[in-house]
Amino acid sequence: MKLNDPKIGTKTMIVSPHYLASAAGARILEKGGNAFDAAVAVSACLAVVYPHMTGLGGDSFWLTWHHSDRVLRAYNGSGRSGYCVTRENYANEDKIPLRGARSAITVPGMADSWDAILKEYGKFTLKEVLEPAIEYALNGFPLSPDQYKNTVMARDMLMKTKRTSDIYLPNGKVPHIGQKFVQKELGRTLMKIAEKGRDVFYKGPIAKEIVAAMKADGGYLLVDDFADHYGNWTDPIFTHYHDYQIYQAPPNSQGFSALMALNILENFDFTLIEHGSYEYYHILIETLKKVFQDRNEVLTDPEFSSVPLEKLLSKTYAAKLAEEIHWNRAMEYNAEPLGRDTAYAAVVDDEGNAVSFIQSLYFEFGSAFVAGSTGILMQNRGSFFSLDAGHVNTLEPHKRTFHTLMPAMAFLDGKPSILYGTQGGEGQPQTQTALITRVVHYGMNPQQAVSAPRWVWGRTWGEPTEELKMEERVGSEVCNALSKAGHVVRKVSAYDGVMGHAHMIQINEHGFRIGGTDPRCDGAAIGW
Repeated sequence: MKLNDPKIGTKTMIVSPHYLASAAGARILEKGGNAFDAAVAVSACLAVVYPHMTGLGGDSFWLTWHHSDRVLRAYNGSGRSGYCVTRENYANEDKIPLRGARSAITVPGMADSWDAILKEYGKFTLKEVLEPAIEYALNGFPLSPDQYKNTVMARDMLMKTKRTSDIYLPNGKVPHIGQKFVQKELGRTLMKIAEKGRDVFYKGPIAKEIVAAMKADGGYLLVDDFADHYGNWTDPIFTHYHDYQIYQAPPNSQGFSALMALNILENFDFTLIEHGSYEYYHILIETLKKVFQDRNEVLTDPEFSSVPLEKLLSKTYAAKLAEEIHWNRAMEYNAEPLGRDTAYAAVVDDEGNAVSFIQSLYFEFGSAFVAGSTGILMQNRGSFFSLDAGHVNTLEPHKRTFHTLMPAMAFLDGKPSILYGTQGGEGQPQTQTALITRVVHYGMNPQQAVSAPRWVWGRTWGEPTEELKMEERVGSEVCNALSKAGHVVRKVSAYDGVMGHAHMIQINEHGFRIGGTDPRCDGAAIGW
């Protein structure tokens, strides 16, 4: 198959960043499950076969469309900080630690989201859809190139905690690509959830084991924090972009930033902008910078501070921001680091049900802290809280933090047309904007859209930077023009993983399901 050739199914399509997870979803569909059953199977399998990117100790966000009720809904599967987690816990520190038990200060929302999706729309039981994940955890799977690369990068950090290193660095060594990778403790935990349901995680022995392990290492989460966790069904937010209605999850997700970007871009005539030109990259990059300034000032848990979406998503406000963009000059910007480890996937079934979802541990390997004998690698999402009492995203008890996760769905004529998303922290709104413009304005199919050269500006993970990373396929002429305009350009390799792992499903006028999965990862598009 050529790089830009999409997979096309007449009835179904699954895309994910790991081929075994896509296959797990396909197995559920073949057994008679629907898109929601398959999506949970994919999610759980990713929590096993892509452990550096996502896991049972992390969060998730979902957009769901059921063919019969014809309502698009969002599920917020992100966790809140502990009741006893306060800024005073870090009184002698400038920032919350990025690793270790003291960085794992929010309750994982993943298991709850599986239960919620299946109870609302599934045909199968949790036990049935977790079967592939349990199988791979107990009996092993071939270690992926992406896990190998991330393990090499994180080796020293993983070595700091014995339980973590015992799992991810067996015998003290980085496992090689294709080596059987086994997670028996995680498998046994998944079996408990499969047999007894979500409450065994939040109100039973799993929660108690996690809390005890974290307390022993200086952590702050309590049994009550787990017992009181709940996710939320909410209404998605949206904007109109040309003929499409674009949907995102509401705050505390950063999804509105992508909607703001499209509102700004609607003020430019893309028939005069060549794809891949200086003008194309510059206008998208400058648009996202404008958006990020507003996002950083307002995004947090809306139960603690209102997010002025009416203003931010106003077409009038977008036109004003568009006028401030200079065609030949890059704006200055103060950047800070964001995590990038995430896994996006999507499923469409033969009935027309559609699920767009994304999940994460925040940084690669999250907190790097495995909680006791559970095999669960805890997220460090809460480390993004600010310790500044005046900051909108300041740390407070029982609060959700600013969240990068943002699954997307585009509607055409009142029904799902495009499901899309990507891994990549700060890169998520950037890549999503590239994907949708490539389909809407340049007629690309999903595989072409995700395979085309990409960029990522500013913070992704690690050190603060205003650096503009451009894949070398963009070409020197365009990169030189961007540098001349004031962008801090650094070329990276073709199909560089720093660009994130994007995936897309398009439902065309014939009802065919067209899948594209990122060549920068270990994924697969499976449809029939």
